[in-house]
Amino acid sequence: MAEETYKGDFYCVKCKEKREAEGRVVETNGRRMAKGVCPVCGTNLNRILGKA
Repeated sequence: MAEETYKGDFYCVKCKEKREAEGRVVETNGRRMAKGVCPVCGTNLNRILGKA
């Protein structure tokens, strides 16, 4: 099975701006979440996605 990825806007809490990034999709407790890295400061980014 291929790993699912998400490409789109994440909100960086450290930069306080929206950043375009790519991350992998993980599922925790029935919620889908995209995890990526900020291209500017290197902070981990999270985005909660809708149910598939």
